[in-house]
Amino acid sequence: YSLNGVPCRGKVLTVDNMNPNVKRVEYAVRGPIVQRAVQIEKELREGVKKPFTEVIKANIGDAHAMGQKPITFLRQVLALCSYPELLEDNKFPEDAKKRAQRILGACGGHSIGAYSASQGIECVRQDVARYIEKRDGGIPSNPDNIYLSTGASDAIVTMLKLLVCGEGRDRTGVMISIPQYPLYSAALADLGAVQISYYLDEEKCWSLDVAELRRALNAARQHCNPRVLCIINPGNPTGQVQSRQCIEDVIRFAKEEHLFLMADEVYQDNVYAEGCKFHSFKKVLFEMGPEYSSTVEMASFHSTSKCYMGECGFRGGYMEVINMDPEVKTQLTKLVSVRLCPPVPGQALLDLVVNPPQPDEPSYITFMKERTAVLSALAEKARLTEQTFNAVPGITCNPVQGAMYTFPRITLPEKAIDKAKEEGKVPDMYYCMRLLEEEGICLVPGSGFGQREGTFHFRMTILPPTEKLKVVLQKIRDFHVRFTQEFS
Repeated sequence: YSLNGVPCRGKVLTVDNMNPNVKRVEYAVRGPIVQRAVQIEKELREGVKKPFTEVIKANIGDAHAMGQKPITFLRQVLALCSYPELLEDNKFPEDAKKRAQRILGACGGHSIGAYSASQGIECVRQDVARYIEKRDGGIPSNPDNIYLSTGASDAIVTMLKLLVCGEGRDRTGVMISIPQYPLYSAALADLGAVQISYYLDEEKCWSLDVAELRRALNAARQHCNPRVLCIINPGNPTGQVQSRQCIEDVIRFAKEEHLFLMADEVYQDNVYAEGCKFHSFKKVLFEMGPEYSSTVEMASFHSTSKCYMGECGFRGGYMEVINMDPEVKTQLTKLVSVRLCPPVPGQALLDLVVNPPQPDEPSYITFMKERTAVLSALAEKARLTEQTFNAVPGITCNPVQGAMYTFPRITLPEKAIDKAKEEGKVPDMYYCMRLLEEEGICLVPGSGFGQREGTFHFRMTILPPTEKLKVVLQKIRDFHVRFTQEFS
């Protein structure tokens, strides 16, 4: 059609001619429920009457947004790095100043506003390598194999980018756990790779079974070329911690089936359950001997966003690559250099996480006190959550062994399932939307992470302060009882 005689053509970029892979991306952690939660918050501010006074967002692992206090030492050093004039100020402990000077000394023009090397600041990568060596009981780590990144997410996507190739039946297949963290399914959709789902065993506390890996792999070989196995340990959204035996089995499987291993270990300090312990994939790989440690290709990931730090906004992280073909490594270095460098404040923060205050330094006592307080509060909240949910008829909850989430199973009456279908919603999405509208609690439905056909769940973070968490659990309990009565 024309406007004032000038022919009007439609938009250059439309939903019909945009990149089709982007349309296939879904990310439930910030999906429709969260968008509605934001709207409700706005309505509350405008004085709209609701049965609650605030929206509690238990949908995302964002510790500080949920009231967790930053660790003093981390913020002191970052303040000094951001505003070096403060180095003259006697309010700051000497060890914090020393750290800031060392980091600034490694920055161009002694400013964290300068670009760094693409792979990350050299001395930070050395500190990361030392941290890994110490964590793994002396197994060597080479700073050249360390790539600093914009949170762990960025490194995971970069790694997947390198691994995806082929067309049709030769397209790269990537094995991901179901339930999974939707970054994986989203990245695979974006890259046009094939998602191979393997199911965790809910009956056995979300454990991973190699027989299930083999089933998924064999089924997938009909339509793609499986090349990658992704593991999240401790688990998100399921909160399980893998046993050492399980990790060995997975490594053997990866070697037999010639798969590239991706180990997402961002919750490595978040382990709460009796008898559970974090074992890094790298450590187990090397303890299994050279037959494995010199052949299995692997990338492992860590982040400043979780554990006791919870510094999500700084976007700090790293990956370590092992047994990577040197020519591919050159290509990886080229790929990260296109983005110039990860955020330098995030790199500085990561340096403090991998190299915290030592026993002979002035900040040590406060640092340890704060770190312990955060982790023991999380452990208490993990137990509280499990106990409360298991006391509600129609909710079953596995022990939260680690990470910062619970993924309870909910039994929904047939009538509720029919009602949801009538409204064109997945049943657990309908449940979570009702919970948000009636109680002001924002959770993510299990369907956003994947779940076995015919089962329903939600993911909730255990991050709210203990008193607030008790309120959240009570509200969910009351809602569940009411919801079940309404549809029975």
